[in-house]
Amino acid sequence: MLNLPPYASPLERLWRITLVLICAMVLLFLISPIIAIIPLSFNSEPYFTYPMPGLSMKWYEDFFTDPRWLDALKSSLIIAIAATALSMTLGTLAALGLARANFPYRAWVMAFLISPMIVPVVITAVGMYFFFANLGLNNTYFGIILAHTALATPFVVITVTATLIGFDQSLNRAGASLGASPMTVFRKITFPLILPGMISGALFAFITSFDEVVVVLFIASPDQRTLPKQMFSGIREQISPTITAAATMLVVAAAVMLVTVELLRRRSERLRGISG
Repeated sequence: MLNLPPYASPLERLWRITLVLICAMVLLFLISPIIAIIPLSFNSEPYFTYPMPGLSMKWYEDFFTDPRWLDALKSSLIIAIAATALSMTLGTLAALGLARANFPYRAWVMAFLISPMIVPVVITAVGMYFFFANLGLNNTYFGIILAHTALATPFVVITVTATLIGFDQSLNRAGASLGASPMTVFRKITFPLILPGMISGALFAFITSFDEVVVVLFIASPDQRTLPKQMFSGIREQISPTITAAATMLVVAAAVMLVTVELLRRRSERLRGISG
């Protein structure tokens, strides 16, 4: 577990053990709020208190039977899927262009593309609110999808660009020398090799859109509620343990997606090793 060589000195072993303990404590500190909130979703009483008097699944039942939560979940899924499709298309095209050796002002273009990740989301939301107001896109689902696409596209650009860094361009030249058209080369050679990066970017884009609440608060109408907005409104208007059930499901979904991203990353490394 410590990956120490057999000839490591006692001081090196002590330092490695100390480093592992520090990392474990930091990780525990970061996930403590999540660990604390998940058991409360099984509380039999409508209180956020410990110890719990009993266990119950009624808050999950309330989530899947209450029309407000179901409508919010449906809206979040539709918006996230649409934003993911758009961001994956735009981000992949941008990454393919940036991967070209003769692309002008590459650093500036990359900085512009990833700027939504750097600028505070509140500033982005205010800017989108005034910009979309002139276009008549506020209080529309299409406006929310476009806003989430702008926030999610940088993740696709970064993941696909990282995949293209290890891509052997001689494979494309070999395919072209054999008479394949550019579209055939992309479909038969480039696409299969960058697909893990595209899927990873799509998962990050989906999580970004599905969990986003600040932009929705600015752009959406009162009747347009996503799942995070419904949770935010529930905390302000009426505190219900159903929020903990929704939060637990979001945590589980995010964990599953992160594990999937890691598996795709390892597959991408294996494919690059085989192609190399």
